[in-house]
Amino acid sequence: MDWFMSRIERGEFEVVNPYNRRVFTVPAGTDQVHTLVFWSKNFKPFLSGHYGETLLKKGYHLYFSFTLNTEDTMLEPNLPPLSERFRQLEILSRRFGAESVDWRFDPICFYQTETGAVRNNLGDFSAISDIAAGSGIRRCITSFMDHYRKIQNRIKPMAGFSFIDPSVDEKIRILLDLNRTAGEKNIRLHLCCEKELLSLLPENTGISGSACIPNHRLKALHGGRISLAKDKGQRIQAGCGCRASIDIGSYNLHPCSHNCLFCYANPAKGMNIEHRTSR
Repeated sequence: MDWFMSRIERGEFEVVNPYNRRVFTVPAGTDQVHTLVFWSKNFKPFLSGHYGETLLKKGYHLYFSFTLNTEDTMLEPNLPPLSERFRQLEILSRRFGAESVDWRFDPICFYQTETGAVRNNLGDFSAISDIAAGSGIRRCITSFMDHYRKIQNRIKPMAGFSFIDPSVDEKIRILLDLNRTAGEKNIRLHLCCEKELLSLLPENTGISGSACIPNHRLKALHGGRISLAKDKGQRIQAGCGCRASIDIGSYNLHPCSHNCLFCYANPAKGMNIEHRTSR
């Protein structure tokens, strides 16, 4: 956040294209930025530093994607306890409005341990939905884990551990169960890049595709001018509904320390996985 706020003060961000390494400048003035979207699993640094209040005073609109999955330290080892993250969700909603906060339950994971037991991270969904509903959250975005090669490389040192991809029928059953649980609390379920599954669901479930960068929603919340074009850099063919935006983050400058086992973004090498095998 120190880096981010210094660039806000400067009025621009220098961003390195991860594919061709070219540097380009992104203007950051309030007259050129419609909304700042923050996406995290741990908003403690953001909240404790009162950065949101500072940004609001400067005239920025804010939107948040809060990923809350599980207490499972095998999958997500370096996060605060779920109870602390619940408090963060409640504070975010109270300070900035529940309509500006999306809850992500993402990704849904199944895995097998060295004992042969098959586990998943669905056990905390109901408890999280209770807290989300109590905080006024009305949107839950979910998807199933994508089995990228870097993830398989990451788990190679973990004897007996493997990720499992459920059958399509099982995935549909899970989504209907989650939708029932969420719907009882007035939370609508949205699918991220699950176009095929969405097409196979029974009619009238209320489950729809998602836009994690929802410019239509941002315009409805804050008015003003904002592009409603689809983000061509995302997986549109897979069902991504994200609208045009610019990512100013950098995995090299700001590596994530959460060390989530299923992470599609962090490199497979250099992550500490020894502690996972002992849990």
